[in-house]
Amino acid sequence: MDAGLKRELEEKVRSGERLSREDGIHLYESDDLAWLGGLAHEVRTRLNGDVVHFNVNRHLNMTNVCTASCAYCSFQRKPGEKDAYTMRIEEAVRLAKAMEGENLTELHIVNGLHPTLPWRYYPRSLRALKEALPDTVSLKAFTATEIQHFEKISGLPADEILDELIDAGLESLTGGGAEIFDWEVRQHIVDHDTHWEDWSRIHRLAHSKGLKTPSTMLYGHIEEPRHRVDHVLRLRELQDETGGFQVFIPLRYQHDFVDMKDGKVRNRLQARTTMATGAEALKTFAVSRLLFDNVPHVKVFWVMHGVQTAQLALQHGADDMDGSVVEYKITHDADNFGTPDKLTREDLLDLIRDAGFRPVERNTRYEIVREYPGPDPDRREEPQPMRV
Repeated sequence: MDAGLKRELEEKVRSGERLSREDGIHLYESDDLAWLGGLAHEVRTRLNGDVVHFNVNRHLNMTNVCTASCAYCSFQRKPGEKDAYTMRIEEAVRLAKAMEGENLTELHIVNGLHPTLPWRYYPRSLRALKEALPDTVSLKAFTATEIQHFEKISGLPADEILDELIDAGLESLTGGGAEIFDWEVRQHIVDHDTHWEDWSRIHRLAHSKGLKTPSTMLYGHIEEPRHRVDHVLRLRELQDETGGFQVFIPLRYQHDFVDMKDGKVRNRLQARTTMATGAEALKTFAVSRLLFDNVPHVKVFWVMHGVQTAQLALQHGADDMDGSVVEYKITHDADNFGTPDKLTREDLLDLIRDAGFRPVERNTRYEIVREYPGPDPDRREEPQPMRV
């Protein structure tokens, strides 16, 4: 990158001036990751100091039966396939109860688009889970794609659907179904009808009802950097309007490492692309943090990046390391079969301190549950914060 352009971008960032689409593309074109990471680190430090947020959560997928066959997805199964499953509500409650022993504060629920489950199954599930779990456990459930699916199977508008789900205990939507919004890419990767217009409509409606939601981007497949920039700017514009996004979560596209037990390759993208490298992941976090100037948090989902890249992401704009996830079935094995199934609270504390930050446990609403001491400055054998 030209030195003059570097100075211009630095001045914009440090003065708080909003970056443009062209600025975002220029940032992706830079091969100076140390400079880019340092600039993003300045912004995350200005917003969140030396804190890294985390939560203790569990994922629950009540069914993997899905009408869609999205090109990147290995999770979905069709009715009648050998390993297709759908939980009875009592089974979902039993599994959730088995998860609560570590003082979790969030249950994260995402499902396939089941063709025959009745709409009432979903609010009934939330009610049963809410009754069974402590009040401190928030229900973060359903993608915008699922909400639109509920519209189709119930005949009700999203406005009424969200009201009933909130009444049943819903505290936040999930950020899924976003993938990449630009139709140039989207038409090749998704097999459902929830595109930008409906995804934004549903989140806008959720925000109007007082829900705070996450936003996401699936990157590192067939998209180009300009599509990532476009994706973030659409979300930034919606955030200007509603203020309802708490966090932005870049999600690294995964190859199908473990879900081919029946010999079927459901992830059709892997024949056309490679996964993003660690350097590309860090660049994506940095550029996203610099562009998305009106969202307070950027989260690294360690399951999809591996723990080492997740730690480095904390030096490249991220200030949140997603929780103690167990049984994450959508994607796994982010770092060539090296990613663990579970990180405990103590594991997360160690990882955050090892990266040079002070851990703060939060709940779904980003309210502080507990603050912990940061790294011990006298223990020089521990890695110290990277100077960037």
